[in-house]
Amino acid sequence: MGKKEAEQKPLDDSNSTHKSNTSLVDKPAAAATDMAITSIPSTLLPQPSWFTAKRLLAVFCVINLINYVDRGTIASNGVNGKRRTCKPNGTCSSGSGIQGEFNLSNFQDGVISSAFMVGLLVASPIFASFAKRVNPFRLIGVGLTVWTIAVVGCGFSFNFWFIAICRMLVGVGEASFISLAAPFIDDNAPVAQKTAWLGTFYMCIPTGIAVGYVYGGLVGDHLNWRWAFWIEALLMLPFAVLGLVMKPLQLKGFSHLGSKKPLTSPLTAYPEEAVSNCSNGLLPTREDSKDGSKGAPSNLNDLTRFWKDLKMLHLEKIYVINVLGYIAYNFVIGAYSYWGPKAGYNIYHMKNADMMFGGVTVISGIFGTLAGGFVLDRMTSTIPNAFKLLSVATFLGAIFCFAAFCFKSLYAFIPLFAIGELLVFATQGPVNYVCLHCVKPSLRPLSMAMSTVSIHLFGDVPSSPLVGVVQDHINNWRVTALILTAILFIASGIWFIGIFLHSVDRFDEDSEDQISDAERSKSQPLLKGKSSEQIEVSIESS
Repeated sequence: MGKKEAEQKPLDDSNSTHKSNTSLVDKPAAAATDMAITSIPSTLLPQPSWFTAKRLLAVFCVINLINYVDRGTIASNGVNGKRRTCKPNGTCSSGSGIQGEFNLSNFQDGVISSAFMVGLLVASPIFASFAKRVNPFRLIGVGLTVWTIAVVGCGFSFNFWFIAICRMLVGVGEASFISLAAPFIDDNAPVAQKTAWLGTFYMCIPTGIAVGYVYGGLVGDHLNWRWAFWIEALLMLPFAVLGLVMKPLQLKGFSHLGSKKPLTSPLTAYPEEAVSNCSNGLLPTREDSKDGSKGAPSNLNDLTRFWKDLKMLHLEKIYVINVLGYIAYNFVIGAYSYWGPKAGYNIYHMKNADMMFGGVTVISGIFGTLAGGFVLDRMTSTIPNAFKLLSVATFLGAIFCFAAFCFKSLYAFIPLFAIGELLVFATQGPVNYVCLHCVKPSLRPLSMAMSTVSIHLFGDVPSSPLVGVVQDHINNWRVTALILTAILFIASGIWFIGIFLHSVDRFDEDSEDQISDAERSKSQPLLKGKSSEQIEVSIESS
């Protein structure tokens, strides 16, 4: 019993509270370990974090919601507005919103919606690679600060190019959060509810876009389109400050400050983690703790390592198939989110297209995304099951959305489109579950970053301007919408292929940043090592 049993007892961070030290190890082992580690370097004993697993999920959901409110806002009729028009008799209207004030064509208008993707695409891999040297939680704080400043700049825009540059910087700010938030959630979610937690997080995508439609319409009508951006910045500011000043959290698969194995769990950073590490002989060497030379390779080595990781990622067939399906899916969703209100206004003459499209999207998005996560958990969260759900849900959703645009009656369109969106949004949890679990822990940030880069670079970045070009040529929103919706069938077919590929869940694989069993056996036990830098500390039970 005793010490051997204590070492085998897992420290499960999916629990949001720690009852006491003795709840993690039995009393004889706890007593033995207390005697063994009465001296530990003070820098290795972090204080408890304010976060619990549920608080982390809640905070990240709010941040994600604000991100996507911004995307819905710039697409809303209240903020985006309409271009200047002239009648044959020479009478011209001044237009409204961004498009009217800067006299933008539909193509330029589509570029504005996609400009933030440029920053997102460039910065996502950079933030993912920095996660191996800088604490990921701090990187999120830096990104949110850039986002806040850039959104304020959008409100002060004076021409097309200025707002386009500000939107690019918004993408830079969002990149750190997009790449790193999902791995944090996946680390700390209960094992039986991982997809449900991811579904809850990604539920904020349709919800945020829908709220953005409504919010942009209200602010544009009652104040001015510029105020919509300034209010968003005020809402995000507290979270940017939180990410910069709060005690940083640790991410599975990474160690920082030169330690070979994180002494903190992803959330709790309690002393009992240090107890477990020290009892296994995992005290870092003096060389590591002094200058971190072993944990801070040269820039050349960083670049080599990045390309090596990138190659490993793209040799994973499961990952490639998953992302290819996601690209086709996001091509449609991106265009829906931007052109949806305008298409609805022109096809069905909706007087309040922002409210109508926003309402349908938020209801379908919430229930669809949550349902997708819960259904996969009920099926047992595996990669093949995820592909089955992705393929079937997308195929059925495409049928309903396509049928909806075929009807001329608004009363037939709304229920059919709502059901279609509900099924389509059920993919959010499963598709990101596959991205996180088909690679080893240390590759998860890069996996999410490259997934984000791919779905935007080949998905919604070109889709908004291309749909604008198609509409400029055929001048028929119904036909344009049907052509766009048909691409969902392609996404379903690609994900169907994934069902038949051999897959391995790599979530529990040791990463290169974690100490191996072989290295552990060679490590010097704590009791045999003495250092004048050690200080006496006591581990108290709560």
